[in-house]
Amino acid sequence: MGNINTVSDIIRVHGVERADRTALVQGERRLTWAELYARARQMANLLAANGVGPQDRVAFLDKNGIEHFEVFYGAALLNAVCVDVNWRLAAPEVEYIVNDAQSKVFVVGREFVPILDAIAANLTTVTKILVIDGDGSYADYETELAAQPDTDPGIASTSADVAFQLYSSGTTGRPKGVMLANANFFGLLPLAKEIWELSPESVNLVAMPLFHIGGGGWAVAGQYEGATSIILRELDPAGLIRLIGEERITHGFVVPAVLQFVLMVPGAAEADYSSLQVLVYGASPISEDVLANSVKVFKCKFWQAYGLTETTGAVVNLPPADHALDSPNRHRLRSCGVPGPGVEVRIVDIDSADDDPRTCETGEVGEIWIQSPQVMIGYWNMPEETEKAITADGWFKSGDVGYLDADGYLYIHDRVKDMIVSGGENVYPAEVENVLMGHPAIADVAVIGVPHEKWGETAKAVVVKKPGAEVTEQEIIDYARERLARFKCPTTVDWADVLPRNPSGKILKKDLRAPFWEGRSRNVN
Repeated sequence: MGNINTVSDIIRVHGVERADRTALVQGERRLTWAELYARARQMANLLAANGVGPQDRVAFLDKNGIEHFEVFYGAALLNAVCVDVNWRLAAPEVEYIVNDAQSKVFVVGREFVPILDAIAANLTTVTKILVIDGDGSYADYETELAAQPDTDPGIASTSADVAFQLYSSGTTGRPKGVMLANANFFGLLPLAKEIWELSPESVNLVAMPLFHIGGGGWAVAGQYEGATSIILRELDPAGLIRLIGEERITHGFVVPAVLQFVLMVPGAAEADYSSLQVLVYGASPISEDVLANSVKVFKCKFWQAYGLTETTGAVVNLPPADHALDSPNRHRLRSCGVPGPGVEVRIVDIDSADDDPRTCETGEVGEIWIQSPQVMIGYWNMPEETEKAITADGWFKSGDVGYLDADGYLYIHDRVKDMIVSGGENVYPAEVENVLMGHPAIADVAVIGVPHEKWGETAKAVVVKKPGAEVTEQEIIDYARERLARFKCPTTVDWADVLPRNPSGKILKKDLRAPFWEGRSRNVN
């Protein structure tokens, strides 16, 4: 196989060396590596014709599909960067990200034209809008693509160039663009074969949203090896079961909620999973019951992956040997595993000073710090936030709280940040609170995570009403849904006369959360 050192090398090498092998499958549509390479070249020329050059950003808003990879690799051939926008976001949130990324071209799926209509006039840097399967109101993706030559622009990338820019919800209410360089990805990709046994013969399920590292990053891990990617546009548990058998899927990454939904499908235990070799799960904690049942039903190797967008995904892994249900080490099912090759994990005393951090003893709870070639370059146009997140000597502060046991296994205990993980999606209370404070009846509000049987946890708003104001729980929920992605919105509202605060005025969210987490061994679900 030719040398692959950057994302653009993936398509250039496999487009020639694996030309006739299937690269992408979505429903009835299939593209070989040669066809994908040709369409990526056309996309590169289309982007270049609209002013896109090296390290410029191209925004993409649609559910999982073949077009994502045409745009992703087309941008890579120009050494440009594809910015996948979370399609669950509300129009103002999409507008912010497209503008913040200074995107020159915006590619939108037809399903999301209503969002496009609402924000098109406010896009400050976009010079070209392309709509997939357009209706004539904007330039049509396929028509514009077909008009371009399929010559490779021949622009090279370096290991230091940004390859991905994924947006993480902001702790201060502003989403942050996480810049991941080729070097970050290639700190992980060569290990994909060693750890997850991905190979050119693998058939890799791409089921998670491509705007997540667990979607787009996982897909690229398989494509680096030359694997076939089976794209699932939307999660349909029954359809996913059929797809595994029909396409002979060998590998996949899913969040625990997906495993739970699949296990609930009637007849799931009797379906054909004989092709499955490895399933990787992560992005949120998993219950022992769901994990144990998954191991029994799917009868393949299971890996747990712990990581963040800022660490290019997996940095800590729980191997298949630690998933044995009859093992004397069954307690390790509650851990995230051990650091991967080239990864160092350190537990730091939360109360120690940044300029003199104290490393915790074995079993002592503290903040999880990570050092690895996979740690991001930084946050786009946010040098102060980058400085807060990454120490001068390269340690990334995860914001998660946990401990290492005597065998080096990492256990998650809580979060330094108030982040809520709902069905694998990160929800930052500050962002939700900022929106809710705009409601005319709300004097004060705190958003906390509470356990949820289906999603792991979900947002609850604790509201102090203004004197004389009348407002219902549903009115507050509806107000949030008009302004935020639905997964971020509170599902319940409690009322309070006053919110508990410490002497400096900070809301004591631990006190608010405590009654809902009573009797649980850890404060993440």
